[in-house]
Amino acid sequence: MTTTATLISVDARSIAPPNRHPSIFLAFRNLAAGEAMELINDHDPRPLFYQFQAEAPGQFSWDYLERGPETWRVRISRIAKTHGNGSCCGSCGGGN
Repeated sequence: MTTTATLISVDARSIAPPNRHPSIFLAFRNLAAGEAMELINDHDPRPLFYQFQAEAPGQFSWDYLERGPETWRVRISRIAKTHGNGSCCGSCGGGN
C-alpha cells in the first residue's frame, strides 16, 4: 500500500489471494469520510463490489478508472453518513 494526501493505492496483485479482501476492507475502514483509495487488480473486481454493498451499504462510491484487459483500477471513496439528529453512534463507521 502507498499513500498520497487523501489517496491510498492498494495493489491487490501483490497480496496473497486469501488476504486480498480483508486487506482491502482494512484500507477502506482506515479512510476518513471524503478520502478515497485506488484499487489495482488483474481482473474485474466486481465480486468485491458486491461484498462492499453487503458490508458497507451507503458508505462508499465505486468508480472504474481503467477496465482491463490486463489491469483494472477502481477508485473507492468513503462517503460520510449523516444522521437525522446530527449525532453519530459510531456503528456505521461514519464517526471515523
